[in-house]
Amino acid sequence: MFWVAASGSAMADESSLYITTTKTGTFAIEPQFDNVREFSEGLAAVNIDKKWGFIDRAGRIAIKPQFNENQVQYYAHFSDGLAAISYGNKWGFIDKTGRIAINPQFDGDYRSPPGFSEGLAVVRFGSKFGYIDKTGQTIIMPRFDVARWFSDGIAVVTTGEKQGYIDKTGRFVIQPQFNVASNFSEGLAGVKPDKKFGYIDRTGKMVINPQFDYASNFSEGLAAVAVGNKYGYIDKTGKMVITPQFETTMMTLSQNDFSEGLVVVQFGGVSRQSGFSGKSGYIDKTGEMVINPQFDYATNFSEGLAAVCINGSGCGYIDKTGKIVVSLTFSEADPFQDGLARVRVGNKYGFIYR
Repeated sequence: MFWVAASGSAMADESSLYITTTKTGTFAIEPQFDNVREFSEGLAAVNIDKKWGFIDRAGRIAIKPQFNENQVQYYAHFSDGLAAISYGNKWGFIDKTGRIAINPQFDGDYRSPPGFSEGLAVVRFGSKFGYIDKTGQTIIMPRFDVARWFSDGIAVVTTGEKQGYIDKTGRFVIQPQFNVASNFSEGLAGVKPDKKFGYIDRTGKMVINPQFDYASNFSEGLAAVAVGNKYGYIDKTGKMVITPQFETTMMTLSQNDFSEGLVVVQFGGVSRQSGFSGKSGYIDKTGEMVINPQFDYATNFSEGLAAVCINGSGCGYIDKTGKIVVSLTFSEADPFQDGLARVRVGNKYGFIYR
């Protein structure tokens, strides 16, 4: 990972200060795995011969591939020093040496494996969800129909047909009253009390009245909201600062958070079968188009670069001027994270350097 110093300061890590070097885009770990996940806490899950294990950032096997392919580790990652793994039909946790830290005993599947966040993990016993600590002790008894990870000390849970928020003791801090509730970001959370979405603060007070057809998280002071089949952006007062004009699907809207001052937007058709089918470009916080729509797939910027794909050409990376700085030579490309990015060449996965 490379950056330059801001004038008159020590080394700065703002994304705008990243520079491209001859190392950028070269392989840190050669494509050799049937599948891989992103690195978390220094390790990444890899699939070798239909078994999953973990590698370190040098590409060395840190935990021998041994875990079930069918219930796996598509979302496997370390958090708070532990990772969820499945044996048969039950889930448990391993530490970074591969040792079983919490015996497999929880229900679940690969689409919603248990995982730690802020010292607690949401787990399922039969049809109910509760929370355990890192010793495996039950801290919040399983009594919820659905439960999410903790974020900033609170978690969204479902009781019956309504969602609310609990603290780490299991006490409701915002009573179940919403048809849909999202995690808090930048002090606000999108909720749907009836037919429209609005935003509440951490006391549960409605601070932006329900008026949107969908509402995403705030990021860098703005949130994407849908009005009909178009979306735009509001600020924290609820003021529409970028007029709804972009194509929306549930998938694209949930991913359209500002990052490093820019965000991906979509123009063109939307199909029920495949979601978005138009072109993607980038706007800034004023709504000005800074990189024209031209990509068939695009991610938000991370560490100064964004992954993009053009059908018939491939996937690579652009800088904030829209210049291709890593050639479109990959079959698949993910955003950079801590100096590495997951890529696919043919049917094998590896990692490249930032």
